[in-house]
Amino acid sequence: MFKGRSLKSKLGFFVGLIFCSNFFLSLPLRSASALAAWAITSNGNLKLRTSTGTKLEAFFQSSNNDQGERVWVDFPGELSRPRTLKGNGSVKEIRLGKPSEGKTRLVIEFLPSVKLEPSKLKLIGISPNTWELKFFGLKSNSFSSIGEGNIIRNSKKRTFEKIKIQDLDISSLPNIPYGKYKVVIDPGHGGSDPGAVGINGLKETDIVLEVSKNVSEFLTQKGVKTILTRKDERTLDLQPRVNKANNSKADVFVSIHANATRGKQEHVNGLETYYYSGSKGYSLAKNIHKQILITSSQSPDRGIKRSRFYVIRKSSMPAVLVEIGFVTGMYDAALLRQKAYREKMSFAIAKGILNYLKVSN
Repeated sequence: MFKGRSLKSKLGFFVGLIFCSNFFLSLPLRSASALAAWAITSNGNLKLRTSTGTKLEAFFQSSNNDQGERVWVDFPGELSRPRTLKGNGSVKEIRLGKPSEGKTRLVIEFLPSVKLEPSKLKLIGISPNTWELKFFGLKSNSFSSIGEGNIIRNSKKRTFEKIKIQDLDISSLPNIPYGKYKVVIDPGHGGSDPGAVGINGLKETDIVLEVSKNVSEFLTQKGVKTILTRKDERTLDLQPRVNKANNSKADVFVSIHANATRGKQEHVNGLETYYYSGSKGYSLAKNIHKQILITSSQSPDRGIKRSRFYVIRKSSMPAVLVEIGFVTGMYDAALLRQKAYREKMSFAIAKGILNYLKVSN
């Protein structure tokens, strides 16, 4: 989470470019801190390498008196040697210390003349052990790169699990009253609108239609009446999707999509789930998001977010939009191409829906 005295911004997750420079110093080997390496690059990015699975908190403080604006990140584990490094250009200094027992703090202080854009500051999870923060408002090349340690050394490589369809046991799904609930499943895009087109022509519409049909089948086997907004490759505007959901008086609306980046950035991957408003919408998103993260445990968690997407904003029941990976991402695309993985992702979404129905009514 990114925090400040009057600023809060959610921690986001996606894969990004990892930076390395040969002239960076080495961190003390005896440090128990989760911080393994850090770098502030001349184009205004803070890059971090930590222990795998570390949870971080980032903070911003505006300038006061003779002090410039500051950004700091807290890490679990104590640093063995607190120290202050002199900065250059727009960066006044970097301090590494122990704010309290069992913690490490990395502080970057800028010159008083520097004015960052705190609303845009986000600490991004790049992989299970690498992070990045872009200093918006800081002029590129206004200082020279500085850092300690090797950002890419021991960076955790992802492996692709070969998933067997027979591992999916319908009896393991939550039991709910048979015939009580109705769920609308919305495969995004379709027909003349293929949605995102990714690596080697991987199409969003093909993936989400198959996944949506699978979700429908899993739910049907548990006694849920399901309605698909489309069952084949046809063009369907947003309003007819909403109309079908509202007219059916469904209990839940789930729109399924695959993500993409502009410029085909293959390093960007991850899972995210959107809701519009209300505790029930959030609960539905939370239940589904938890399950898809379990399915793809090495995918960056891009979080649960509020959004004004038309189909979830105009639906009269709890509604979410699920992004099951990036067709433009090297890691996600490799998984989404696997039929068994798509089946397992469908199973996870169905399980999340059933968990929600079980506890919400």
